[in-house]
Amino acid sequence: MLPEQRFTDTDACVQLIVERLGADLRVAAPLGLGKPHGLLNALYGLMQADTWRSMTLYTALSLTRPRTKPGLEARFLGPFLERHFGADCIDPQYAIDQQLGKLPSNVAVHEFYMQSGALLHSGSAQRNHISQNYTHVARDLVVQDINLLVQLVSRRDTPGGVRYSLSCNPDLTLDFLDRVKAAGKGRPLCVAVVHPALPYMAGNAEVPHDFFDLELTPPSSPPLFALPRSPVDVTEYALGLHASALVKDGGCLQIGIGTLSDALVKGLLLRHQDNVAWRQALLALDTAGATHALAVRMGGLASFKAGLYGASEMVMDGFMHLAKAGVLKRRSWDNLALERAAAVGRLPDDVPGGHYLRGGFFLGSRDLYDWLEVTVGSDPDAIDMCRISNINQLYGDHQQLAMLQRRGARFFNTCMMATLLGSVISDGLEDGHVVSGVGGQYNFVAMAHELSDGRSILMLRSTRKGRNGVETNIRWNYGYTTIPRHLRDIVITEYGVADLRGKSDSECIEAMLAISDARFIDALAAEAKLHGKLAADFKIPDAWRHHQPEALKEALATPVRKGLMPPFPFGSDFTEIEQRLLPALEWLKSSSANWKGRWRLLEAFLRPGEPCVEEAAALERMGWVDAVSMSDRLQRRLLQAALRQRGT
Repeated sequence: MLPEQRFTDTDACVQLIVERLGADLRVAAPLGLGKPHGLLNALYGLMQADTWRSMTLYTALSLTRPRTKPGLEARFLGPFLERHFGADCIDPQYAIDQQLGKLPSNVAVHEFYMQSGALLHSGSAQRNHISQNYTHVARDLVVQDINLLVQLVSRRDTPGGVRYSLSCNPDLTLDFLDRVKAAGKGRPLCVAVVHPALPYMAGNAEVPHDFFDLELTPPSSPPLFALPRSPVDVTEYALGLHASALVKDGGCLQIGIGTLSDALVKGLLLRHQDNVAWRQALLALDTAGATHALAVRMGGLASFKAGLYGASEMVMDGFMHLAKAGVLKRRSWDNLALERAAAVGRLPDDVPGGHYLRGGFFLGSRDLYDWLEVTVGSDPDAIDMCRISNINQLYGDHQQLAMLQRRGARFFNTCMMATLLGSVISDGLEDGHVVSGVGGQYNFVAMAHELSDGRSILMLRSTRKGRNGVETNIRWNYGYTTIPRHLRDIVITEYGVADLRGKSDSECIEAMLAISDARFIDALAAEAKLHGKLAADFKIPDAWRHHQPEALKEALATPVRKGLMPPFPFGSDFTEIEQRLLPALEWLKSSSANWKGRWRLLEAFLRPGEPCVEEAAALERMGWVDAVSMSDRLQRRLLQAALRQRGT
């Protein structure tokens, strides 16, 4: 039996939906890639036209193309964004209107996780945010009386009939519908929107032919949203090197998204593929031997023989690179093997088949989507996309298997700030504003404490650029917490590793001071002493005073020079000329952030120096070969100064 009705026309599908459900739509849509933007835009357009109707949308991570500011940013990013996303890319219009504060009063959007920083200034987004653990979302949705579920899917015609795959997003849909049934509530109208480019993930992501009530297959589909690959700098590489030493061969790995995660993955690849160079780089950073000691005790210094098993709420490009390199290869096992393992009290290492990567949703580059499609075709068991309750927690009927799968677990997540007492700030500000959301971070931190040999590892840069210059991300205290101090475990910055588990408050403070930037260490220690948490006679070791950016650059000068730590470790979506422009534009942005930088900018503007290599090509890319207006000529001169300052 097929869905009740199949559509190729979006408007006709929308018309049937509102005829079935009436004037009040309460919609659930997946986070990230699984949102059907075309259908949601049509529903949103109907709400704008018929203001007597209403729509409440429950979702997360509404993906939109970056919006550019006029001037240098628009000249650089405009052509890139058009090329990268394509003219056919469709943004969710409700998300754009929400950013601009233009949502109509009959539409409400609730997101439990938002694009980082994108909605800081959206009043409706801040008021309507729902703070939840990832694993609690399905439970909490049940009481919202959802009457419509929409999802992007992959469709396959087989000899046995039509099959659907939830593909990129089996994370919440299955858990939610099971909870609706258990609560005795009516099942919402379920609409599948077929996308021909979405990889068909079988196994736990596959659903029966009658799972959906309606199917919409538009005559054309926009390209899948692909994240641009970002550059990795020396600070991030240093952090990644420290982190890569804590991963245990034969263990389990969870990683998030962002440049810190890219640096970790590159560190793991270097450890596996060029172990001598990796050890030399780590030794140059870890002069006191603290990271080395932790690696011997809980991580590893050798390349990977048994390999790693991936269990991560998000499947991203890093897992692809690790699998291609033969690092991600330890497979899970079937029920028979599990029974044998339980009988002998250990895990068999020679179990054939099974998957080596389990995830709840995927999001990344076009290369990732292509790799998933190819891998599933050649090795159907390799990747298991499944419900989030099977990944982010140990409870339920899968508990025994999950604990065995996650042996030697290292759960890596990123954060914004950490305190000397070990609490962590990842998703919000002390004034109540939400930057992103808790997501699954708390789940993995708590899980690490439940596993006998699991560790939670939170990564952050020790400093950031603020309005008044450089600021520390290590704080004495902060008025908001994502991870409380009683769950403190491991924190990593570019200056080393702080192992906080089971430590006293004073020991914890000393460990955090040891990975702080030297420019702030005296003030931090003084504050801890003021509050009686650090001994009055404690003295800062001389070695910690070398924790400054210049020392990092010097320590990693050799691997950088040898090309082992390139700006784009996994390829770039930017052209070569654009890659040369990036550091110059970043220099302009950072220099204009404070008075000291503006003075430096003025000096460079007045005395720009000699023309640099490929300066003409850079100016042509920015459209300033024949600048006419005074504004264009001034901006061209600033860019020339920046290019020459950066030596590009």
